[in-house]
Amino acid sequence: MSLEVGADAPQFEGVNQKGETVKLSDFAGKKLVLYFYPKDNTPGCTAESCDLRDNYKALLDQGYEVLGVSTDSEKSHQKFIDKYELPFDLIADTDKKVHEMFGTWGEKQMYGRKYMGTFRTTFVIDENGKIEEIISKVKTKEHSAQILK
Repeated sequence: MSLEVGADAPQFEGVNQKGETVKLSDFAGKKLVLYFYPKDNTPGCTAESCDLRDNYKALLDQGYEVLGVSTDSEKSHQKFIDKYELPFDLIADTDKKVHEMFGTWGEKQMYGRKYMGTFRTTFVIDENGKIEEIISKVKTKEHSAQILK
């Protein structure tokens, strides 16, 4: 299933780094930056997460909440948050259900080798749960600027 701008965002539910359930309906009436990234503590994912951290106040000022999603565990997410002082929650999508709802899990290729992984993608969801923007060409070091443009 491929999602399009203007479509209703899937009604996802996941578990954050504290083991708490987080769902789309928690953000009703707010804009949500839902970013899917491959792995905690890797260069690109760290750059992307830290850019969102560094511009978090600007995002909040524009009415955005931020939520990250990867297939890492709750424990891995908590360490990542602690290490880089991330002010937002991360969903531990270990069963890939949220990834599959958003079409961000699939076959990738690096150095001629094929493997299954996360497509780095950000969905900007409006106050009514509609997809406002899909960013598939994420610039990890200037991702906030892509959102706030």
